[in-house]
Amino acid sequence: MDDTDQRLVAELRRDGRAALSDLADRLGLARATVRARLERLQARGEIIGFTVLTRGDVSASPVRGLMMIAIEGRGQERITARMLGLPEVQAVHSTNGRWDLVCELGTRTLEELDALILKVRGYEGVLASETNLLLSTKRPGRR
Repeated sequence: MDDTDQRLVAELRRDGRAALSDLADRLGLARATVRARLERLQARGEIIGFTVLTRGDVSASPVRGLMMIAIEGRGQERITARMLGLPEVQAVHSTNGRWDLVCELGTRTLEELDALILKVRGYEGVLASETNLLLSTKRPGRR
């Protein structure tokens, strides 16, 4: 991707529904050039999709956190399966370093988050955990 492609992607991150003519104005390019570049970026797999963020995505679980988990021995698959079975767990990531898993959590209240943390710490094979609350989220290009 050249500088113009990167600027185009940045504009799309700001507003994925922007009209081609608006993108062209912002980038100082012809509308046909923007369309051609956008099609090329999609064809090459640089842009693999567009998404929408709804109010429900943000407010259904207003208390959010990242839980890092250290696992004893070869229990990662078992603990991962247990974590994925919890409705408060939004994603489970394997990682390297001190922690074996990083889990994205979301609950309605701090009390629910506290209960979830206590439950996970009680799982056989969980050696240690650390949870950080997510206070705010900034997404690239979102207004």
